[in-house]
Amino acid sequence: MSTLLVGAHVRDEDPLEAALEVGAETVQLFLADPQGWKEPKPREDVDRLRSAWDDHGIAVYVHAPYVLNVATSNNRIRIPSRKLLAQHAQAAAAIGARGLVVHGGHVTKGEDEQVGYDNWRKVFERTEAEGGFPLPVLIENTAGGDASMARRLDSIARLWEAVGDFGAGFCLDTCHAHAGGIELSSAVERLRGVTGRVDLVHCNDSRDEFDSGRDRHTTLGEGRIGLDEIVDVVRQAGAPVVCETPWEHMADDIALLRERLGG
Repeated sequence: MSTLLVGAHVRDEDPLEAALEVGAETVQLFLADPQGWKEPKPREDVDRLRSAWDDHGIAVYVHAPYVLNVATSNNRIRIPSRKLLAQHAQAAAAIGARGLVVHGGHVTKGEDEQVGYDNWRKVFERTEAEGGFPLPVLIENTAGGDASMARRLDSIARLWEAVGDFGAGFCLDTCHAHAGGIELSSAVERLRGVTGRVDLVHCNDSRDEFDSGRDRHTTLGEGRIGLDEIVDVVRQAGAPVVCETPWEHMADDIALLRERLGG
């Protein structure tokens, strides 16, 4: 029997109801518009949610807005990104989340990538000086961008040289790895070799070919990766799983993954 927790990214309005609807043991949600810059509003149902997670044995993760980019040298983006990351960390901890997922960001094309790694390190240095993040920050690998901090293995290795000492966590997205040019058959071993960890898996098939740079998720078994390879990655990682596939097939994706994992 599999002991891995398998679940889904769920709608924000009532994440518990959504989790129960698809049989999720893990949930991931946004606390604000993922394409906007507004700070998360305090939820009125915090106490109910915290109690419900415990009652149903559900592991919770929060995804930071996509617009955040703490790596950039553009002050008008980097400074509000740092502020928003801290606000989402506090809000995520308030609802009992186990981690806050955030994309690795990027620098401007042609710019020295070391600027981005240094900016990431400054995020943790400044936060540590103020008492640290209230929960683990899980940096997610990304699908595209030649100037990305977390697309390719060599970039992720350089990023971890900057942030690894601060206990940064890692979220492995299978679609992003495939689209970003990381061979999934050896991804877990090689990523652990540079980060020392895989804390969460975003389990998604890809609509596009290997190393396409395109981030387009699809239902498990209907994309370009191959179900066996996806299941092998999940098994090797041994971490909680969140599916970010189309909602209309989410319950089937969760059930299929559990079946293939032997749970």
